[in-house]
Amino acid sequence: MKNALKILILTGLFCKPLSFIAQTDKDKVEALRITFIEKKLELGKNEADKFWPVYNEYNDKVKAIRKNLRQSFKRASDNISEKEAEDLQQLDLKSKQAEVDLHKLYSEKIKTIIGVKKLVKLRNAEDDFKREIINSIKEKSD
Repeated sequence: MKNALKILILTGLFCKPLSFIAQTDKDKVEALRITFIEKKLELGKNEADKFWPVYNEYNDKVKAIRKNLRQSFKRASDNISEKEAEDLQQLDLKSKQAEVDLHKLYSEKIKTIIGVKKLVKLRNAEDDFKREIINSIKEKSD
């Protein structure tokens, strides 16, 4: 009985660290991003709980637009017709406009959750996080 209890306790102690080790690098970066942004914006628990679903939905939609555009350009061969090139260029413009439209829509949604001051700080926090990641990568490669 004592051995079973020890095994249960040890399993409980090691499950969390092992699951963390199993996470992908992408998951780790995402966790760091969340912590970084919450700290920079000084989000309270209530704000964070409302903010992240909206913010993630926005990012997912932007990623989908960009992925579609990237795939369209990859499918195009070096010797595409003038019409196909024109279509791709128009898709590029439409994609950029769709991103702007999404940004406007979600800025308003996010502003109602965290306020305009924190919305403005969000842009800087996103840029600061990207710089931190790039600097971290540079330091590891040196």
